[in-house]
Amino acid sequence: MAAGWSIAGSYYESCNCPAVCPCRRLNGAPGGDSVYGLCQFLLSWHIKKGHSGAIDLAGHLVVMAGFYRDDQPGKWWTVKLFVDEAATPEQFRELERIFLGRAGGDIAFTANIATVVDSEPAAIDLVHAAGREAIRLGRIGASAVVRRASYDGTISCGIPGHDHPGTEYVASGAMHDGPFQWDYEERCGFATDFRHAG
Repeated sequence: MAAGWSIAGSYYESCNCPAVCPCRRLNGAPGGDSVYGLCQFLLSWHIKKGHSGAIDLAGHLVVMAGFYRDDQPGKWWTVKLFVDEAATPEQFRELERIFLGRAGGDIAFTANIATVVDSEPAAIDLVHAAGREAIRLGRIGASAVVRRASYDGTISCGIPGHDHPGTEYVASGAMHDGPFQWDYEERCGFATDFRHAG
């Protein structure tokens, strides 16, 4: 196993809840359950700086599709991980370890993962530019910002960490791959930066 890792860059996600997503913290107030009792999400990271041991991770793209149900004890996540096709087998292995929580460290959201359907290389296109955020995951998944959501104050999300406040958007999304099946319009999106290490 590689000794020490760190990653930093930009982050964008969308899910099927209306904006503002109830799991966010708005002006520091704790979030709550999903609106429809089922959260279906697409998360994306553009790693601008990063390494795992001697393995350079800078420039790589990662997307996670997943869902959970509020009525299930623990609200455990079912996920599938995608890493951009440019990653070497060694880079893929290290990114898989990090984003599935197998490398330890402070990437806290991975504690929610109970079922990993698969991890695979994919054709990933990310736009992490303010107000134009988008995910394109080959022919099976997509998300795109429609407009900024209406809210006042500071907003944050637990996945990149509440110490990384960002911007809430109205967004549309779709995913069609195995158990990950959804289409939604005018729901929620969130963009910020991230930094994790282990």
